[in-house]
Amino acid sequence: MGAALLASWPWDNLGFFKYVLYGPLVGKAVASRAWESASPDRWILLLLVLFGLRALTYQLWSSFSNMLFATRRRRIVRDGVDFEQIDKEWDWYVQRNLLPLSLSSVVLLFPADRVVPSSRDNFLILQIMMAASAFYAFPSLRSLPLWDARGLAVAALLHVVVTEPLFYAVHRAFHSGHLFACYHSLHHSVKVPQPFTAGFATPLEHMVLGALMAAPLAGACAAGLGSVALAFGYVLVFDFLRAMGHCNVEVFPSKPFSALPVLRYLIYTPTYHTIHHTKREANFCLFMPLFDLLGGTLDDQSWEMQKQTRAGVDEVPDFVFLAHVVDVMQSLHVPFVLRTFASTPFCVQPFLLPMWPFAFLVMLMMWVWSKTFVISCYNLRGRLHQMWAVPRYGFQYFLPFAKDGINKQIELAILRADKMGVKVLSLAALNKNEALNGGGTLFVNKHPDLRVRVVHGNTLTAAVILNEIPKGTTEVFMTGATSKLGRAIALYLCKKRVRVMMMTLSTERFQKIQREAPEEFQKYLVQVTKYRSAQHCKTWIVGKWLSPREQRWAPPGTHFHQFVVPPIIGFRRDCTYGKLAAMRLPKDVQGLGTCEYSLERGVVHACHAGGVVHFLEGYTHHEVGAIDVDRIDVVWEAALRHGLRPA
Repeated sequence: MGAALLASWPWDNLGFFKYVLYGPLVGKAVASRAWESASPDRWILLLLVLFGLRALTYQLWSSFSNMLFATRRRRIVRDGVDFEQIDKEWDWYVQRNLLPLSLSSVVLLFPADRVVPSSRDNFLILQIMMAASAFYAFPSLRSLPLWDARGLAVAALLHVVVTEPLFYAVHRAFHSGHLFACYHSLHHSVKVPQPFTAGFATPLEHMVLGALMAAPLAGACAAGLGSVALAFGYVLVFDFLRAMGHCNVEVFPSKPFSALPVLRYLIYTPTYHTIHHTKREANFCLFMPLFDLLGGTLDDQSWEMQKQTRAGVDEVPDFVFLAHVVDVMQSLHVPFVLRTFASTPFCVQPFLLPMWPFAFLVMLMMWVWSKTFVISCYNLRGRLHQMWAVPRYGFQYFLPFAKDGINKQIELAILRADKMGVKVLSLAALNKNEALNGGGTLFVNKHPDLRVRVVHGNTLTAAVILNEIPKGTTEVFMTGATSKLGRAIALYLCKKRVRVMMMTLSTERFQKIQREAPEEFQKYLVQVTKYRSAQHCKTWIVGKWLSPREQRWAPPGTHFHQFVVPPIIGFRRDCTYGKLAAMRLPKDVQGLGTCEYSLERGVVHACHAGGVVHFLEGYTHHEVGAIDVDRIDVVWEAALRHGLRPA
């Protein structure tokens, strides 16, 4: 396809720096003070504002379509949007690999694998160049009046008699052998239509589309009836309908189409256009199905399918991971805010800073009024898995007066899952805090007849940490040693004749754990009360936050294994720091397109993976409270058997 004329974008290799192409227009606007009403170049500012609003239109539709908590019942294609599609629509690999390495200072500010320019907005660069050329070719366009109502009628007429039929004819032509293979197949290569898919096409297609979109405006201007309001209104409505048609959510009620059948031929619906993406040889129209009717390409099932989709389908997940928000910045790491950002490991970026006040306001609103909601989903071996979020932030879990409210949210989520028929619900780190609800025992004891299996996933978390410890290790130092995880790790290691220095000031809690070990292994558990006791130990298992002062007691070459939330900050350059316990999902996972917090793609926290194993194994017990040390190896082997792998 790359050899075909106008089949690839000439600025593909520029990466982020393709936005320099806006430079001449921005520079001209600044130099001529285009924001002043008397400026002769005011049209440039208006053009830049219009194209900014166009980009915002697609972003808002993308946010809407990815709000699964509001749209999942009326999704047309039920599959999730996976990393492959997200990368494809954003030219991920091209941009990441070809970003000029010499521009290192800019790369550090905008890392190429975090903030990657998308192919979805290439058409905006092309079309603003086309529009600017028209303004220079026809100077009279620069002095259009603000409003002329007569132009609206002319533009509407020309849209119906020129743009619609020509688009239909061109679109059908692009589905012919050579044109489809060289050009239009790119647009149809995505699995799940999304608002950004509307912009995912070749330069030739967008040049044609831009010309067809300009025809009604050109006609109105030629008749002396053009206006700024008409240009803004027509173009934005055009983009609104294009994004809507690709949003994969049915937004139209079916009753108006039944009451007034003529409406079926005047406006398409997302279901109507999605049929085109699935069948390809039907429903070619731009916005008016009338032309499919006249051309004999209207799919007979379009309106029945639209009616069924609008009625909604209640999908019941088999597995739910009940997550929570870490902090205000991390709350922006969800598909309905920035889809591509959510598909990469979380990292604070400069472009997030202006969004912080809005995110903080949302946090306050969620604190006052909110309930658990769906964030994302994927399929594993034909079974639907969902991630739900408790609308509480990390710091709120440590506020004494917030405890009851958080437990109420978790309890309601468990009862909702039980009512729906969910098989397994796994609790995220703070949702199973021992001080909060006893690792889930509070809910299981309160509701003994639960059918949904509540799981803390700590057994697999312990297994992950234990399997990270190098063979031949004879001594470890552990903070958070008397926690659930600390207890299980200590008891497991002592049976392997590994000396465990358990950092705790509570002799009573230490002795209680020590007595659980077989008598011949109790000597391997040692209580320590000072960090200096570990100054010669190079294996630290961290279950409690470590300050820089505390970390300095570790000898050079120490590796810090972690199960503390949030993870400790790596202050020591002469030491190494492990990530939170996590596992890679099996290769046959489908529709996965989001990253959990700072983890790599396809990797989930061990408590999430533990719930997946619990479901795949078909265990019928709750996994709450203390960890069964004897099951650590069993669960680890089950995880490997089902295709999960250490991250």
